[in-house]
Amino acid sequence: MKIAIDAMGGDHAPREIVQGALEAIEVKPDRQIILVGREAELREEVRRCGKPGLERNLTYVHAPEVIEMDEEPLYGLRKKKRASIAEAANLVKRGEAVAMVSAGNTGAVVTATKLKWRFLPGIARPAIATYLPTPWGVSVLLDAGANIDCKPEHLLGFGIMGDAFARLIQNKQNPKVGLLSIGTERGKGGSLVKQTFSLLENAGLNFIGNVEGRDIYGYKVDVIVTDGFVGNVVLKCTEGLAWAMMKMIKEEVQRNIWHKIGGMFLKGSFKRIARRGDYTEYGGAPLLGVNGNCIICHGSSNAKAIRNAIRVAESFVQYRVNDFITQRAKTGGESG
Repeated sequence: MKIAIDAMGGDHAPREIVQGALEAIEVKPDRQIILVGREAELREEVRRCGKPGLERNLTYVHAPEVIEMDEEPLYGLRKKKRASIAEAANLVKRGEAVAMVSAGNTGAVVTATKLKWRFLPGIARPAIATYLPTPWGVSVLLDAGANIDCKPEHLLGFGIMGDAFARLIQNKQNPKVGLLSIGTERGKGGSLVKQTFSLLENAGLNFIGNVEGRDIYGYKVDVIVTDGFVGNVVLKCTEGLAWAMMKMIKEEVQRNIWHKIGGMFLKGSFKRIARRGDYTEYGGAPLLGVNGNCIICHGSSNAKAIRNAIRVAESFVQYRVNDFITQRAKTGGESG
């Protein structure tokens, strides 16, 4: 099983990407990884890491061009035919790799996979599925940014894919699917939400109706369906809130000697809470709906995030998630 890594994508590429790939091999010595990018730079990073025994598990595909994080995706792909994102997607298309991992330009990753792999049968648009930690476990939100403008049938597909993902990966027998809106009543929301509501309630899913923003982190819902614009705003707000809360806790702990003493006793608890909301623990978000396996990582991913993203990519392949999504799409989400 070979995993193609866009080694030039992300704020800390290629150093953290290469380090993460080597750490993944250390954890599981039989892993085979293809580093895609400027080969001379990648070989130098591997040498700098000082782990020569692991290089036998690496192969290189030279990609001299890089699509920058702020570059327009379609223009970048057309202009830079040999960009690392494009070459990684080509490897999967040709069957030389079973999955790709990238912390690069999200729009370019989504566009490349759509153009080169196309969609799964019965799916009109792909979606980024992201984990959201809750006190009762983990919920999944989609779309988290692959599609800004959506139609009701696209959100229906997101619901079906989210249901399949929760069943297979999260082992939830009958996941509760909710449609993100400004109120729980049936008539709440804009025309997109109202039309999607009718489609979801007739899709054979365990559809619980509209859910509000405060329900995202509660016990009420397992799969949250929304368009990519709203979903990405929710995701970024979550990241910002988590950072702010941890900062405020640290400030309070340092306020006086008694708080510091109490903080020493709670240090382990604080670390565990932070770990539950740490995106590096989850590695990356799968892009569901394309006819291939793709994990999209945070742009600021470090070596730990890349290591875990490789693990997620392997499990995605092993669980045959795409086959299950296709099956669920054919039956309209009905159990069978």
